[in-house]
Amino acid sequence: MSDSLGLRALAEQAAHILNRAQGDAPSGGSLTVVGTGIRSIAQLSIESLTAMVQAEVLWHVIGIPEQEAAVLEINPAAQTMIDLYADGVDRSNSYEAMVQRVLDAVQSGKRTVAAFYGHPGVFTYPTHESVRRVRAAGFPARMLPAVSSADCLYADLGVDPGDGCQQYEATDFLYGPHPVDLAAHLFIWQAAAIGNLTYEAEGYDMSLFPSLVAKLLHSYPAGHPVGLYEASFEPTGAHRAMRVPLYALQADMLSAATTLHLPPVPVQWRAGGW
Repeated sequence: MSDSLGLRALAEQAAHILNRAQGDAPSGGSLTVVGTGIRSIAQLSIESLTAMVQAEVLWHVIGIPEQEAAVLEINPAAQTMIDLYADGVDRSNSYEAMVQRVLDAVQSGKRTVAAFYGHPGVFTYPTHESVRRVRAAGFPARMLPAVSSADCLYADLGVDPGDGCQQYEATDFLYGPHPVDLAAHLFIWQAAAIGNLTYEAEGYDMSLFPSLVAKLLHSYPAGHPVGLYEASFEPTGAHRAMRVPLYALQADMLSAATTLHLPPVPVQWRAGGW
């Protein structure tokens, strides 16, 4: 049996198991939004496999060749929406086009699935907006949970968000009035695209990154450790993690996949005595 047939067979078996418990998928226009996880196909859930293999229309926004190939093996009808990104085009325009493609498929009466890299509800506007508009149009819509890069980080770095956790998208953190809790973990996501509203395939202008560091220095000691974390895309790959003092943090240390982690400040330093 080829890898392709094996992966599809796995998805069909997952659908058989789940349908016995939940009943067969209803016919007619509907939307299920799923996530493909971070580590290739290793983090696909039974729910997501079932939704994808049973989809009549399967749109996806992944951008990782191995994951895209896997989705195509699960359902040969899968089509990418990556083509809606273009250099210099405001990402909000691309997101709107994605939402419209999904809505058009549902309104045509098709059982529609939209698959996104990682968790579909984490820093992903078109997924939430698609669910809202499909429901507003009178069709059923749902979002399934999935493994996000945050989940990988908790496992790889041994961080328990129950100890206290703040998470912000980098641009929102820079411009927003967000207070910092020095007793909690702070995560800054998408720092390598800070201040950029357009899509740029070759990388983003990082001229605002020093402003982010400066804002952090208003709250944290200059020598406070900052973790740079990147989850592995491969099932057997190792994550990337390094630490630098906050004052030494530079833009060229980041890639598009880097998350910044600032651990809690020790109690004796929280009064600003540094």
